[in-house]
Amino acid sequence: MNDLKELLDRIRNFNKTRDWGQFHSPKNLSISLLIEAAELAEVFQWLTEKESINLSGNKMIQAGEEIGDVLIYLLNLADKLGLDPVDAAYKKLILNEKKYPVEKARGSAEKYTELK
Repeated sequence: MNDLKELLDRIRNFNKTRDWGQFHSPKNLSISLLIEAAELAEVFQWLTEKESINLSGNKMIQAGEEIGDVLIYLLNLADKLGLDPVDAAYKKLILNEKKYPVEKARGSAEKYTELK
């Protein structure tokens, strides 16, 4: 948790020194998050399953950079909304545990509404 707080403090300082807060509405941040997630997906576009698991050096660097961008925008958005992203993830995990009980979901890629 300390690492996340330190990262968020550094992101806040980065934004403040550049006066970027004026551009960081939830709408803009969520759109930027989607764009960066799409850029992450682009790293894997056209790769085979095996290639996507064993990324080459350049592809691994690209994936790391895009994951960094996604995390930065996600933390910016959570911060702007006053949400604790770790708390939100724990709460969502609890909901998912209910929606995807082990006895129904184990080994299945089906959506919870399709589980038998």
